Amino acid sequence: MANEILEKKIIELIATDRIEIPISSISGKLKRIKPKLAEEIVLPENKRYNGERAYAKIEEENKEKARTLKEAIEEFCQKYPRYGEVLKGIIAEKRIERETHLYFGLKEGCHLTSEDYIAVLKELGFGKITAERLYPELIEISRNMQKKRGNPERSILINK
Repeated sequence: MANEILEKKIIELIATDRIEIPISSISGKLKRIKPKLAEEIVLPENKRYNGERAYAKIEEENKEKARTLKEAIEEFCQKYPRYGEVLKGIIAEKRIERETHLYFGLKEGCHLTSEDYIAVLKELGFGKITAERLYPELIEISRNMQKKRGNPERSILINK
């Protein structure tokens, strides 16, 4: 019985991983497209647009933001050159970190079923019908991406 539960959990992880890859890829594309689209929008001089279906406005805000770590280090090095060199040396030292990874995959000739994938989609909050409709498209994208990158063993960091 314990082996069946373990097998089920590994299959769920594989299905989740395979669904995550195309969704993450699409998400990355959307995140790169949005700023480009926003920059292409030129509003009238009053910086407002109020159309039939959409509106847009530009508001400038003064916000206090902290320096980046890089900026802070550079300023420190300028103010305290001797100590700045020591700081840069400390930062440059490599540290050995121990990480634990879980490697997973399917045995040769074995495949996940549509039910495996649909269960993961339902766990994400999709209804049964929506999950069944999304499944073929997501799997097609996943398979195409998998062909491009090969079929290496997958892993996930489980502690740091």
